Amino acid sequence: MTDVDDRRPTEPRPERSGRETGGPRWIGVPRGASGAWRRGRVLAGATGLLALLLAVPALVPNALGHAGSLFETGLPWLGLAVPVTAVAAALRRSASAGLAVLLLAAVWAGSFGRLYLPSGSDVEPNLTVVTHNIGAADGDPGATVRRVLAADPDLVALQEVTWEKSASYDRALGSELEHSERWGTVGLWSRYPITDARSLDLGLGWNRAIRAEVDGPGGGIAVYVVHLASVRMGGTGFDTELRDRGIVELADEVAREPLDRVVVMGDLNGSTDDRAMTPLTSRLAAVRGAGGDGVGPTWPAGFPLVRIDHVLVRGVTPTETWALPRTDSDHLPIAARLRV
Repeated sequence: MTDVDDRRPTEPRPERSGRETGGPRWIGVPRGASGAWRRGRVLAGATGLLALLLAVPALVPNALGHAGSLFETGLPWLGLAVPVTAVAAALRRSASAGLAVLLLAAVWAGSFGRLYLPSGSDVEPNLTVVTHNIGAADGDPGATVRRVLAADPDLVALQEVTWEKSASYDRALGSELEHSERWGTVGLWSRYPITDARSLDLGLGWNRAIRAEVDGPGGGIAVYVVHLASVRMGGTGFDTELRDRGIVELADEVAREPLDRVVVMGDLNGSTDDRAMTPLTSRLAAVRGAGGDGVGPTWPAGFPLVRIDHVLVRGVTPTETWALPRTDSDHLPIAARLRV
């Protein structure tokens, strides 16, 4: 009797589809790798859009409630989105989102990273300036002046100097800086002679700006002390009309300025990232970031979010800038060393 092998011949195993395996098994790509690219596509898209807006903030329209200006005012804080989106991409195990996070980080570093790097300049400064919105309710002018003078300034620009407090500031600052000019609520105190001074209206209807000529190192320096109009959040959005008008008028003054060396100091009530500042920033360089101080926010003093107090220059080399200790004001004072 012949033995019969009743075992079935081995049948070939059917090929598994790409859907079952997580995608085609390309050479060098681990099983399921294409799934990592598919996951988190919404997160990747949102992060990529944020990178695009950071790179080209003008894409945010300004027509509706000055939304573009508001967005640009907080532009440096978009850097906080990098760690947040990185954690989200890791939790989703999403390669596409991870790539978008790297793009966002690169754009932020390209926009603001340089502010945190030392300038590398070997230029020796010969002029130190301080600007401070002291606040109309400053209850201790003596303490404010001590903090300001600790920077050993040659020029001090103050805003919101009330008539009641003006004599106190004159006495306290005059002991170190014997030359001064004050118009309305802004004032300039100088170690060097002030040879000419006049007030500027800037469209407000009252004096909140000064143009002075200071006989400093190497000759005349045009010094502007400015307090632009405040901005407000209201039912129509970010209200900047008065401030923006002042920016344009100040920019026109600077354009007509006959002196080559110009220093503008004060509370501009806006970030230099704001497109509304372009008339000024196209003619003047901000000292923000000089010496690697970073974004250097100045307001509100308790938890600074945005730099609205500035030193802007033309024909002058900034070498360093820093914030001084907090005073009784809601603004931080800032100092800068310049080569004029």
